Parts: sequence; C-alpha cells; structure tokens
Amino acid sequence: MSSTLCVEVTEHVAHICFNRPEALNALNVELAQEFAEACRSVAADPAVRVVVLSGNGKAFMAGGDLQTMRAQPTEAVNALIPPVHEAVRLLAEMPKPVLASVHGAAAGAGMSIMLAADLALAAANTRFNFAYSDIGTSCDGGMSWSLPRLVGLRKAMEIALLGDTIDTAEALRLNLVNRVVDADRLVEETQALALRLAQREPHALAHLKRLLRASSLQDLPAQLDAEYAAFLDCAQRPEFVTAIDGFFARRAAAKR
Repeated sequence: MSSTLCVEVTEHVAHICFNRPEALNALNVELAQEFAEACRSVAADPAVRVVVLSGNGKAFMAGGDLQTMRAQPTEAVNALIPPVHEAVRLLAEMPKPVLASVHGAAAGAGMSIMLAADLALAAANTRFNFAYSDIGTSCDGGMSWSLPRLVGLRKAMEIALLGDTIDTAEALRLNLVNRVVDADRLVEETQALALRLAQREPHALAHLKRLLRASSLQDLPAQLDAEYAAFLDCAQRPEFVTAIDGFFARRAAAKR
C-alpha cells in the first residue's frame, strides 16, 4: 500500500485509514483502487473479525477529487467509481461488522462510504453533506440505496435535492450515525467498540449481519426460513453451549 491508505490489523480488528490529509482524504484514482484492494484483503483474512474505517487529518473524507474530475470528467468517473463500488459491495457482503469512525467532514463519497458501514461513530464536530447535487451530479457509493433505508424516502429526497449540511445532533436523530462522542475521545471510543465486537462470537455476528441486510429484500416467510437455518447453524457449533454457560455464569455472579 502507498501512503494514500493505511491498513493495520491488531487484536482481530482491521483498521483502514484514508490518508490524504492535505486533500481532506478526497478520493482520487489511487486511493479508490487501494481502498478496493484493502477491502478484498480484509474480507479474505480469517484473522480479521471487525473492520474500522477512518480518515487521517482534519476529516473522514470530503468527497471525490474535484480537480481530477474537472480535468477529465469521463475518464475520472470511469476510473473512480468501479473500485469504490467494489469496496462498498465487499463491506456489505463480508461477514465481519464494519464500523465507520468519522470526524470533521463526511461529504459526498465520504458520506456514502460511512453509510455503507454497519455502524457509525462520529466525533461531535463532524458535519455531513450529500454534496453531489452541489456539483451537478447524482450520487455513487450506494448512497441512493442506503440513505432512504436509514431515513425514509421523503427525508432522503430532502437531503439529496437540497444538499444542506447536517450536524451530529441531526445525524444521530436521523440514524445516520449510532453514537456521537467528544472529538478527543473518538479514537478511544472507536477502539473500545471495535474490541467489544471482536470479542463476540463471529459466526453469530456474520449471520446477524446477513439477516438484517437481507430483511428488506425478502418477504416474511423467506426471512423466517433464513432465521431458522441461521439459528440452527449456530446451535450446532460448540461455541453455542460455551456461550450459554458463560451467560449463566455472569447472571449468577451478578446475583451475589
């Protein structure tokens, strides 16, 4: 990996950090390709149980590299979007929980990538902006899929068509993020949440992620069948009995 993206795996947590701080981590072709490569790598790594996305410098990601797109619009779009979309598909399909840790700004592609994660933690100083309509284009990175599912169609229309900046209080109310923390505690809180996820039974979390992501695409009978099969698969593993024993032990200790 070059300096535009940092990847580190510690304690079963893969940290993928956008690293173009001088450009507020705006996506250029190199970063887009390296992001897709990193997602392929962590998806295939059995040691990785949780993936954390973050940005170096003053922002998570302030969209795409507008200078590149202005100079060669068609060429830039054809080079940028396919690897970003591959990365988004991998994040959604991999059985590992994906946590976005955002600060400063999450705009355009940065907001799309944040919404592609399973959970999002934001520093209190973060600002969110759809941004695409401000530059006369529609969206990418799965924004048109994820945004209405999180906030509803009517609110998604408002966010996309008007392009107003959203603060963290509103982002939390709209379910764009799960938690808001003080900026100086973002790294600490992100790591604590990632380790908490990494310590849970990964096979069960994989089923839960798949079930929840598929739920809006299936009718109830199909979803019930999928739940039955997933529960049975978990119950047939030795970790299931171990987890039940641990549950009873914790409950007994709490009563003392």
